[in-house]
Amino acid sequence: MITSHLSPTPKPCVPSPLHSSFHHNHLAVHLPLPLPLPRHHRHLAKPTAVAAAAPDLLSSVESVASAASVLAAIVLVHESGHFLAAASRGIHVSQFSIGFGPALARFRLGAVEYALRAIPLGGYVGFPDDDPESGFAPDDPDLLRNRPVPDRLLVVSAGVVANLAFAFLIVYAQALTVGVPVQAQLPGVLVPEVLPGSAAARAGLLPGDIILAVPGAAPDPSVPILVDLIKASPSKKVPITVSRPTPGAVDRQSVELTVVPDTSADGTGRIGVQLSPNFRVTRVRPQNLADATVLAVREFTLLTGTVFDGLRQTLLNFSQSAEKVSGPVAIIAVGAEVARSSADGLFQFAAVINLNLAAINLLPLPALDGGTLALILLEAARGGRKIPREVEQGIMSSGILVVLMVGLFLIVRDTLNLDFIKEML
Repeated sequence: MITSHLSPTPKPCVPSPLHSSFHHNHLAVHLPLPLPLPRHHRHLAKPTAVAAAAPDLLSSVESVASAASVLAAIVLVHESGHFLAAASRGIHVSQFSIGFGPALARFRLGAVEYALRAIPLGGYVGFPDDDPESGFAPDDPDLLRNRPVPDRLLVVSAGVVANLAFAFLIVYAQALTVGVPVQAQLPGVLVPEVLPGSAAARAGLLPGDIILAVPGAAPDPSVPILVDLIKASPSKKVPITVSRPTPGAVDRQSVELTVVPDTSADGTGRIGVQLSPNFRVTRVRPQNLADATVLAVREFTLLTGTVFDGLRQTLLNFSQSAEKVSGPVAIIAVGAEVARSSADGLFQFAAVINLNLAAINLLPLPALDGGTLALILLEAARGGRKIPREVEQGIMSSGILVVLMVGLFLIVRDTLNLDFIKEML
């Protein structure tokens, strides 16, 4: 959820899990992004001694607070984009809220009520367009719905623009302070994890092995090539050459193995491993501001391409990748893991979530900024003839209903997948 409305002054509502923007927009995040996560998830609190329990719990609370603060800041930026765009055009605004649920603090400045609410997973900018108690006449030219198409396009798109700009500033700050991570591609495919009892385990494959050669993939295999080979080889012998670390030595040894993939339910082969490109990450620090700008532009471009490509792959292969779309619970869990492993990683986490929010909100779906933009552009294509109000409200209401249902599902699913919840069940 990371939700937000840019709609008539909203009543308190249940936010939908993963989103933020114009009419209930989502931040549906495709989590397998280039975040600096540790290889294995750690439990939020699993102390081995009473003396360690308090520090572990404190560390977990601080990490979760850091991740939640990042999300709240991203929502603030998004909503500020909408708000400032409206204010710059003299458009009436009635509410600016960060969070949902009960108000922790609120004050009024001019005609706008500002509020900080208990659940920092969303926000909204409220417009008095349909509020009969606002005191504005229905034909007031400064109501959002009565403004010309360019003004409304500016207000609706400003949240996405704000998130893109904020993501770049985060990357630029990262370049200036801790440096930008640069990946150097190395030969082979890394095996981070091997499932016990799997075909790979039976063949002698170990975590940390690097697969250097397989049939038909000379001289250097890739993850897609390996996956296709394994799927096409159920119950067949597949010889592989791996590089394995030698205990107490710097050099690695070459080991020849033969793996026989098990047959999965759909008839394809599987061996029970996690595969990853083999690369080394180093940090490059700029020598001056010009260097920092070049590094930031390059990193921002790479992250943007990765996020938008990940979204494209998710949409094209939704049945296979739907489980990777995560709600606020999973986002905070990942952010907390990043914060625990490295505070530097919060830079990239924040940038990626900003870019995800921008990408999702551009989708032309009801309840997203992109859906509202599509309706405005349709109006422009109709020569300025407005879409009937009841039709527009029906489209948005149905979109919000779907968002709420999906949001509730994601919250429940992601909560049940938390390590400490699994231990309790």
